[in-house]
Amino acid sequence: MATFLYRLGRFSFRRRRLVALLWVVILAACAFAAAKAPTAAEDGFSMPGTESQKAFDLLDQRFPGGNSNTADARIVFVAPKGQKVTAAANKAAVEKIVANVASGSQVKGALNPFDVAGAVSKDGTTAYSTISYDVQSIDLTDATTKALEDAAKEGRDAGLTVELGGSALVPDGELGGTTELVGVAAAAVVLLITFGSLAAAGLPLLTAIVGIGVGVASIVALGMSTTTTTLALMLGLAVGIDYALFIVSRYRTERADGHSAEEAVARAVGTAGSAVVFAGLTVVIALAGLSVVGIPVLTKMGLAAAGTVVIAVLVAITLLPALLGFFQKAVLSRTERRAGSGARGRQRARGGAVSGAAGSAGSAGSAKPNMGTRWARFVIRRPLAVLVLGVLGLGLISVPALDLQLGMPGDESKPTSTTQRRAYDALADGFGPGFNGPLTVVVDAKGSDDPKAAAAQAAKQLSATDGVVAVTPPAFNKAGDTAVLTAVPATGPSSSDTTDLVHTIRDEAGGLKSKTGATMLVTGTTAVNVDVSQKLDDALAPYLTLVVGLAFLLLMIVFRSLLVPLKAALGFLLSVTASFGVIVAVFQWGWLADVLGVEQTGPVMSITPIFLIGVVFGLAMDYEVFLVTRMREAYVHGERPGEAIVAGFRHSARVVVAAAVIMIAVFAGFIGMNESMIKMMGLGLASAVFFDAFVVRMTIVPAVLALLGHRAWWLPRWLEKVVPQVDVEGEKLTHGGPAAAPVAEPDPDPDPDPVRV
Repeated sequence: MATFLYRLGRFSFRRRRLVALLWVVILAACAFAAAKAPTAAEDGFSMPGTESQKAFDLLDQRFPGGNSNTADARIVFVAPKGQKVTAAANKAAVEKIVANVASGSQVKGALNPFDVAGAVSKDGTTAYSTISYDVQSIDLTDATTKALEDAAKEGRDAGLTVELGGSALVPDGELGGTTELVGVAAAAVVLLITFGSLAAAGLPLLTAIVGIGVGVASIVALGMSTTTTTLALMLGLAVGIDYALFIVSRYRTERADGHSAEEAVARAVGTAGSAVVFAGLTVVIALAGLSVVGIPVLTKMGLAAAGTVVIAVLVAITLLPALLGFFQKAVLSRTERRAGSGARGRQRARGGAVSGAAGSAGSAGSAKPNMGTRWARFVIRRPLAVLVLGVLGLGLISVPALDLQLGMPGDESKPTSTTQRRAYDALADGFGPGFNGPLTVVVDAKGSDDPKAAAAQAAKQLSATDGVVAVTPPAFNKAGDTAVLTAVPATGPSSSDTTDLVHTIRDEAGGLKSKTGATMLVTGTTAVNVDVSQKLDDALAPYLTLVVGLAFLLLMIVFRSLLVPLKAALGFLLSVTASFGVIVAVFQWGWLADVLGVEQTGPVMSITPIFLIGVVFGLAMDYEVFLVTRMREAYVHGERPGEAIVAGFRHSARVVVAAAVIMIAVFAGFIGMNESMIKMMGLGLASAVFFDAFVVRMTIVPAVLALLGHRAWWLPRWLEKVVPQVDVEGEKLTHGGPAAAPVAEPDPDPDPDPVRV
């Protein structure tokens, strides 16, 4: 691996204009294809095999034209204090508003609340109108959404309290690139501090932007929806910066050892590039593994993000070395540039590039100690105490995770500043908490001798079920063989009692079938959320087994060890459970809720655990590979285990810290968003990266390796014969490999660098 990447890096450096031009052409071609691609349809949230999905499919089949994926809106009217919405003036205002909205070009229907049973609260203070559209929410025009906003304003001008809900509302749009820009700005500052050079700080940003540009444009060109690009954009930016950061850092180290720019680039790609390739593979495994969940939207998101990570790796090992050819000196600090000529002279005096590399590896103990070196020596002097303290600390933070409750928060979790949350509260006050989460019950009476009697029996059975406060009369399709009923729970949609009610109704469906021959299915948003939570919960163990198992095999190949991959996997579990503990403490228990702007506590979103596991596992293995690879490299080159740990920290600690700080800054930016879901993801990712980088990789890992000593790199003899030798450490580059051979052809553009920082 190292030999191949060495040659690839040297080729990219020597043919830098060609390589850079090829990437420009690829980016332009992808952008052109994306621009010409038709607007992607919005992803339907389907879950094959679940009861709620079977019910939706049955509705689409038996009620043609009633597509459940089209947009809808709900306008909630509340009369002024002391008045009723049924008063003449208020009623006239409501009817006028509904009529105006109904005249919209994309509106399929707008129900007058005074013509629909149950649309006005019993106390007469609250009413609602349901608006249905003939297109999906993504296809609604600005005029259509503005008509909703104008309707609300008109009602408020008439003295009513008017709030809006439903899928037709345009999201707040806070993300709109702002968070990504904040992340890029934070990354630029950290890179500038780390490298002390504008060019060195700029190259990782430039290559990351090229990578996500190609990746996101490809996703759009393939017809995937914009929601699919979210994870790809976030991770593409994260790993794109990280991968370039490690290669540029290694290039600077090689230049400091006296190598020429071409040799330094080749060696950087051959060594750090090998780590980048294997780190990228672990991320791809984690993301592609989301396919095992069985939710198509998650599968698309995972595969799209995995593809973007692959592109980031290719950019790092081809475009980055080409760009380093244009900025051979500019990426060095002023001090390094001034010392560069002297170092190369000393290098030649030592006898060439090969002996210089060996000298670099062998001088680990004599180099001037930096903060990473001091920390590593502190840890290896007292490894047991550091290990116990680190594990106990993360264990203590993980305790709240024992109370983890999963659900799918809706409008009730939004801030009270949003109209969706105020509409939710108004409906709960006027009609009861369960009104916001009605259950849609589908009765398939095709196998029944008397469909109407079967539907009536279903309504009677539902009304007698504890926890159901209202049941609507059955509504049949034209064929008369399928009926739809709505059951209103006594509790809110995110309540555990509502979840139990869904399971109770489904359990009682067998009795209806035995009596009437009809099948009863429960669906609707609340039932879908129950099924999503159950499906994600069932998929968690297989997903963990697949991802951790494949990554273990991959790391065993990289490090040729059994204990190092085992330690990596166990360390990841510590960091991710600690992040779960933080999420539960804030979003369920309410700790620091006011500080973080969490206005409503409740269950953790069901997708959070599996999402965090996938993303954090990939990033955690990045840090593991980059840090431990340098330790392994020093060990292979003859260092004692303790000094190998110090060598790894001296070369990699600063860069790993910089990469972690960049990621934490990017993810922490999401905590300031209004959406509870985004806050949760941002806090979970930021805390997980902090725990994994600083506690696990920088503290627990060196402590464990110090305790294990030579045994850390042990591999049974029978496995040594089976496991392929990939040479991530670049050992062949210093023992008769390609680096030993002189380069006959001169560099066509040696050190052209006019840039000064």
